[in-house]
Amino acid sequence: MKVSVIFTTYNSPEWLEKVLVGFFCQSVRDFEIVIADDGSRDDTRALIERMRQESPVPIRHIWHPDDGFQKCRILNKAVLAASGDYLIFTDGDCIPRSDFVEQHLRVSSRGTFLSGGYFKLPIDISQMISREDITSQRVFNIDWLHSKGLKRSIKDLKVMARGFLTRFLNFISPAKLTWNGHNSSCHKEFVLAVNGFDERMQYGGEDCEFGDRLKNLGLKAKRIRYSAICVHLEHGRGYVNPAMIEANNKIRLETRLHRTVKALVGIDQYGVDQSWELAEKPH
Repeated sequence: MKVSVIFTTYNSPEWLEKVLVGFFCQSVRDFEIVIADDGSRDDTRALIERMRQESPVPIRHIWHPDDGFQKCRILNKAVLAASGDYLIFTDGDCIPRSDFVEQHLRVSSRGTFLSGGYFKLPIDISQMISREDITSQRVFNIDWLHSKGLKRSIKDLKVMARGFLTRFLNFISPAKLTWNGHNSSCHKEFVLAVNGFDERMQYGGEDCEFGDRLKNLGLKAKRIRYSAICVHLEHGRGYVNPAMIEANNKIRLETRLHRTVKALVGIDQYGVDQSWELAEKPH
């Protein structure tokens, strides 16, 4: 099974470099990276070209001109560019633990999508993380994080859990089984079957709405919140506004009420052949 890891970025080359280093450290190497670039400046392009020289896996850079927050649009373009049969989605501000891809592949099955989470770091720790902190994996060591000033919390279990505790916490977690753009995956054929991400949507619930349509298609969600681990680097969100979120909430409500499967404005506008049928219906 060919695998593509897709994540978005926008004018955050410092964060992007740390995320790429995390993917260079993966325990499995049979995957490609597809960077969905929502209109970054040339410094991001230059970074990607430099990182390609040391990458153990192929890197594809999918870019379009800056037109505000258009995550859904660039994700659809990245999906079309991806060569993988199985797609793992994360974000350009989330550093993956070395077994991140391995865990997604271990748990994946037909007729399902995987629902993960992240471990959020404060801005000061996000900024001080070095390449060596990532390659040594100490950025996932809770004692090391505490030594850098991280406050203790029940959420520490996300990076501490191993073995039976991981399975138990996934089982009892009250977190909703939603599609989370920073840590979710499924087979590409199902992404195409729901017409990808709805490009009418900007920031606020766009990932969950995509997951709603996967459920309407018939897929079941499986929790990997304590299995596939990534740490989230803090940053500003100047692109957020209430009107954007309100419009997204309305679309998501319509998706739920009408049990919508296909995005109204999605991948099919780019000329994808919609005449095929799924080789196997989800169950």
